[in-house]
Amino acid sequence: MQCISKQYDFAIVLITMFRFLVMTFPVALASKWQVREHLSSGESVKLFDEWQAQFGVVDANYAVWSQTVQEVVSHNKLGASWTAGLNEFSHLTWEQFKEHFNLAPQNCSATQPRSSTLPAGRVALTPTTRDWRNDIPIHVKSQGHCGSCWTFSTTGATEAHNFLATGKDVLLAEQQLVDCAGAFDNHGCNGGLPSHAFEYLHYFGGQMTETDYPYTAEDGSCKADASKVAAVVESQVNITFQDEDQLLDAVGQHGPVSVAYQVASDFRNYAGGVYSSTVCKSRPEDVNHAVLAVGFDHDQDSGKDYWIVKNSWGTSFGLDGYFLMERGVNMCGVSDCASFPVMKASATLV
Repeated sequence: MQCISKQYDFAIVLITMFRFLVMTFPVALASKWQVREHLSSGESVKLFDEWQAQFGVVDANYAVWSQTVQEVVSHNKLGASWTAGLNEFSHLTWEQFKEHFNLAPQNCSATQPRSSTLPAGRVALTPTTRDWRNDIPIHVKSQGHCGSCWTFSTTGATEAHNFLATGKDVLLAEQQLVDCAGAFDNHGCNGGLPSHAFEYLHYFGGQMTETDYPYTAEDGSCKADASKVAAVVESQVNITFQDEDQLLDAVGQHGPVSVAYQVASDFRNYAGGVYSSTVCKSRPEDVNHAVLAVGFDHDQDSGKDYWIVKNSWGTSFGLDGYFLMERGVNMCGVSDCASFPVMKASATLV
């Protein structure tokens, strides 16, 4: 048993070191998908075949994929703070990509009420760095072909704060929100807001498990059962509009926070580093994607502070499903509409 324990501890150390190198440092490890030089026709066809095999894509449009490769190469020659690369969506045009995830503006200015101060946090002072993945289980999921990012942002927050409140790692149901939160100005696969979803969960009585209410990536009739609630939202905290300092305190002292931003055309090729864009907009009426801020840090190479953000496009996107975004400049509207839940601590829940 002692030998097994030591081997296990050593494995944990190795995993932690690897995550630190790959996820904490903004410059992603180089790979053949982060193309930096123009390819010959033979090299391009070979890489295309390898890409299809790697990402399980069949009948992809080679011409569109080749254009994406050129965009990746052109960006990587700029020496920017972030690296572009190929991913499972590289065969889609920008219009097809937007349609796949229904990236329509959600006008998050509707977030109400806004808090002027935060409640007492789990720690008294905001640390200089924070990565909640080191302290609590956080799960990367995939929303599929459905504009349900808001449900994954919401559920990522409820799962994290439920663990902080109860010590239980429970996978919660995005589909419940897709099907049942419409009365709170949410629209299933056509978009919604985490702040409104937290309100629904509070008034319904809580959120069911992913097992009891499986995800389908489609709009459906509501089948929520209050007797099967596994996590209860007692209240929510809405961060003051565009107050990135308060957002920093919320993530630093309380836990992961649901945020939204505008996905611009260049972001779909993100592969690593600190994302900073002159393309995206930062107004509340422009944000089109909800995600989960799980930490923050500083990049010595670029001199940029950054957010650590969990996406909902699966683990093949970005840094194993995460990305880093420049912090302190309301990049792409990331501080326009942020919120997090306050969960009930109860041993009687599943």
